[in-house]
Amino acid sequence: MRTKLNVADNSGAKIVGCIQAKARKIGGSIGDVIVASVKEAASGKKRIKKFEKESTKVKKGDVVRAVIVRARMQKGRRDGSHIRFDENAVVIINKEGEPVGTRVYGPVAAELRAKKFVKILSLADDVV
Repeated sequence: MRTKLNVADNSGAKIVGCIQAKARKIGGSIGDVIVASVKEAASGKKRIKKFEKESTKVKKGDVVRAVIVRARMQKGRRDGSHIRFDENAVVIINKEGEPVGTRVYGPVAAELRAKKFVKILSLADDVV
């Protein structure tokens, strides 16, 4: 709760703040869905033939759903190994669970496959 997380997609948001973790009362781990508020977003205005066009999908202050793809907290795997990332990062999703952005930056955890977020895995550069 109240944790600032980086956004790992091109939806327009840069930093979000966690409002509530859907699965747990205290916090979330890799693959959990959270409700978050957009704290910092890209400017998103492009100048095209004297018209201003809004190119970002989310704006500052929007309340969005997101799935955690990277976490600093160490997570154990079934084979006995552990995985840990350098930052906390999320991908913004809609109500159906599909990602809002069209690209996912950086590595994502393979645990998303068990949580049925296969579309995020297919968009990611690297699956760890």
